[in-house]
Formats: sequence, structure tokens, C-alpha cells
Amino acid sequence: MAHPKHRTSKQRRNKRRTHDAITVTAIAKCSNCGAAVQYHTVCPECGYYRGKLAIEKAVVA
Repeated sequence: MAHPKHRTSKQRRNKRRTHDAITVTAIAKCSNCGAAVQYHTVCPECGYYRGKLAIEKAVVA
């Protein structure tokens, strides 16, 4: 097993962790129905992507 020769300082540890933060995903508004949708994905509400029908949604009666 790996065994460190020197103790990692708080500064070095924190510098390494600067890129570990979770980023907020960008959310857009669907051009067809106005629902909140993630970029580059089909709208889960209406099934449209970039103005075209991508998924046929089943109608629940």
C-alpha cells in the first residue's frame, strides 16, 4: 500500500480540492411549452427539441 513520506499540508490539500466543487447545470426555457429544461436535451413535458417533435408523448386519459 502507498505510504506518504510527508504529511500533506492544509494549503496543498485545499489547492488540490479547488476543482472538486459541484457546478450548477444551465437551465433553459422550452421554446414550445415554456417548461424548464436542461440544454441539449429533449423537453420532458412536450417531447420537442429545437422546434421539432423528438419523442411522441403518450396521452393519459
